[in-house]
Amino acid sequence: MSHESAQKDKRSVALLSVLAAVGLTAFKLTVGLLTNSLGILAEAAHSGLDLVAAAMTYFAVRVADKPADERHHFGHGKVENLSALFETVLLLATSGWIIYEAVDRLFYNPAKVEASVWSFVVMATSMVIDINRSKMLYKAARKYNSQALEADALHFSTDIWSSAVVILGLIGVTLARFFPGLDWMHTADSLAALVVAVIVIYVSAELGWRTISALLDSAPKGMAEKVEQAACSIKDVVGAHAVRIRPSGAHWFIDLHVTMDGNIHLSRAHANTELIEKAIQEVLPGADVTVHVEPVEVRKKG
Repeated sequence: MSHESAQKDKRSVALLSVLAAVGLTAFKLTVGLLTNSLGILAEAAHSGLDLVAAAMTYFAVRVADKPADERHHFGHGKVENLSALFETVLLLATSGWIIYEAVDRLFYNPAKVEASVWSFVVMATSMVIDINRSKMLYKAARKYNSQALEADALHFSTDIWSSAVVILGLIGVTLARFFPGLDWMHTADSLAALVVAVIVIYVSAELGWRTISALLDSAPKGMAEKVEQAACSIKDVVGAHAVRIRPSGAHWFIDLHVTMDGNIHLSRAHANTELIEKAIQEVLPGADVTVHVEPVEVRKKG
């Protein structure tokens, strides 16, 4: 697949995610206001942030694919990481609001929740849509090694669980209406909202840590060793050291030093560097690899 086709495919996936978020946010907000369900309103707020996150992902995917220029020598891949960091902040802020409202309803200002058929319909619809778009995003993320799409996929996969929790809360409210002995289950909606908030905080913390690590150019654990092994798999390479790995969105920049017999011809050494690049790109597809060759005296046997 050409670079242009890959860009178009990534943008299409991101745009579909945006459209799905628009529909879900409007649907949940309408039903949440009509039923006064904090659980659904919490999900509506969550979907609203999903919309912002999806829109940011779409923007990040478009910008991150731009080639390097005079001011951005390593390309624009960090835009993906910045959008993920902003998404993390939004998610944490929403979690704070959900927890505040849930505690207020549980202990200070109880609110009556109407668990109507529409309440169940909107949450079931949300689960179906989230299952489909998380699969779509995961597939594209793996195919194009896109951290932005992967973050979106992770986000929406947890939405499936949070929707299931809200449905359980609505079931509790419904049971309390028909069985007086289960009156305590009127609090199930607020408890469900708290669980949603905890799920969002967990996802935000995980996403935030990965984003900060990427912005600080932290290489994945064990990746330097894999790069060294790939370089040393080439016949003339005596050793590899000073490996530096820099992540930038969906892209990787790798710099390393290798030692070769100082008596081999320059053209052969150059050919070996191209073989090293290919070997490393099998470990990290599409990586931008720079190889520095250092001569070393090799003792011949006999």
